[in-house]
Amino acid sequence: IMREKAKERCADRVEAFNQCCKDSGFLMAFKCREENLSNVGFPCILPHDYQDPAFFEECKQLYIQEKLEFERTGIPAKNRKQRLPTSM
Repeated sequence: IMREKAKERCADRVEAFNQCCKDSGFLMAFKCREENLSNVGFPCILPHDYQDPAFFEECKQLYIQEKLEFERTGIPAKNRKQRLPTSM
């Protein structure tokens, strides 16, 4: 859960790097250096997010909610998010 939430937090920065690469073509290694050094390669995901007490608590509460829902229904979270087929 923590990894997924951390990826969501830096998705906009990764998208900016991707757009820079698309716009720059073969020169992306030089033109997009700033975006690459500051954002991509997991610096926006790594330890500082995992050590943040507020982020940890948010993920812990989400995990507890998913666990309680599983105990109540018996359906794993990834299966609950899928749409059920209708018979019409």
